[in-house]
Amino acid sequence: MANIKFGTDGWRAVVGEDFNEGNVKTVIKSIGKYVFDNFGLSKKIIIGYDPRNMAFEFAQTAANQLAKYGFEVLLSYKVIPTPVLAYSAKHLNACAVMFTASHNPPEYLGIKFIPDYAGPATSEITDELMKNLPLDFKLSGNGKVIEYDFSDDYFEHIGKLINFDKIKSYKKNIIFDGLYAASIGYFDELLNIYGIEFDSIHMYHDTNFGGGMPEPKPKFLTELIEKVKSTPNSIGFANDGDSDRFGVINEDGEYVSPNEIIGILLIHLKKNKNYSGSLVKTVGASLLLNKIAEKLGVEVIETAVGFKHVGEAMRKYNPIIGGEESGGLSIQGHIPEKDGILANLLVLEAMAYEDKSLVELQKDLYNFAGCKFYNDRIDKKLDNFDLVKPVLDEYKSKTQVGDFKVKNIDTKDGVKLYFDDNTSWILVRASGTEPLLRIYFESDSVEKLEKLRNSI
Repeated sequence: MANIKFGTDGWRAVVGEDFNEGNVKTVIKSIGKYVFDNFGLSKKIIIGYDPRNMAFEFAQTAANQLAKYGFEVLLSYKVIPTPVLAYSAKHLNACAVMFTASHNPPEYLGIKFIPDYAGPATSEITDELMKNLPLDFKLSGNGKVIEYDFSDDYFEHIGKLINFDKIKSYKKNIIFDGLYAASIGYFDELLNIYGIEFDSIHMYHDTNFGGGMPEPKPKFLTELIEKVKSTPNSIGFANDGDSDRFGVINEDGEYVSPNEIIGILLIHLKKNKNYSGSLVKTVGASLLLNKIAEKLGVEVIETAVGFKHVGEAMRKYNPIIGGEESGGLSIQGHIPEKDGILANLLVLEAMAYEDKSLVELQKDLYNFAGCKFYNDRIDKKLDNFDLVKPVLDEYKSKTQVGDFKVKNIDTKDGVKLYFDDNTSWILVRASGTEPLLRIYFESDSVEKLEKLRNSI
């Protein structure tokens, strides 16, 4: 069971190296023991997989292994996005196992355990899974594997959350970049179901993701950006490998940051759909969201970085929206798991309700906030893990960084320094998997941001 470790979103490794049959069976044994210990054999287990190399084969192996323990296993008969499987866990009162490595390089695969509340496994649950790894679990039963289509229930649910008639009446050229990912057959199918016209590219599954990365960031969306620029009145959408993250390109061919999307949707849901409640955001997300929430009279709940923390807060507070700066969000009435398909549809819905372009909604967002924010991040590699704590301790004691005086310090995830200009901050936090510091910056001007970078 070498090198098996559950991070913020499951266990991931390179296929053929640590992600091998023996290690996978060890992890599935641990999951089976967890489900049996906490729920018994009556608990269904549902299994899905993204388009990655060997994902289907490992999913089949896992399904047969769990059935031999005595569980009834529903195995997706086709590639499925993580949020669709997560919704199905809640809908069917089941625990879920998803074979995915999300936005990681193509050679990676992973296992994500999703309990019946439909969100990422908490630290307490993954700790229990880790404790189970070396333990025996020799239960023998008469379980079975059933091939299952999870899409219809998800489509019906999304139809209740999104006003598709409103989107259909809004005239906009929608371009969907399938990015060879799991959202193919789901995002496009929802548009088809409701008669919404769209254009598309890269609409087939490829284990190598077209030679790029399954990540909806500008450098991997160059063809989508060019197509949006060359098509009048158009907007572009994409998702990552397992479709829990979103990527949006506005009418000018510009990438719209997740912080902006979350802010636009918070305004939309409160103003146009009468949602009430709080906003959940990570400590790494923009102060822009705090400004918007304050103007709307919405309380802000801040969590550590990682959607498992956002999801946990969503289950506790039932907010209007919960989101993170890396491209994940969900909303009230859905699931405490990020859903890139829903996010893209919500952007279309917000535009339709306001009868405005996304560029116009971005301008409205900053006018409402009263200022604009600029972000950056540096990853600093260290020689070993022992060097991480001294750096964090050093930042905890800082009273000034360059010309910036420290006003407040937050230590819920690493060390976040808020400065006395009330618009600038830095966050220094450790990677959970390697000796690496992630340093986040934000300020209300490019000049200030550069000064912060230089000071660090």
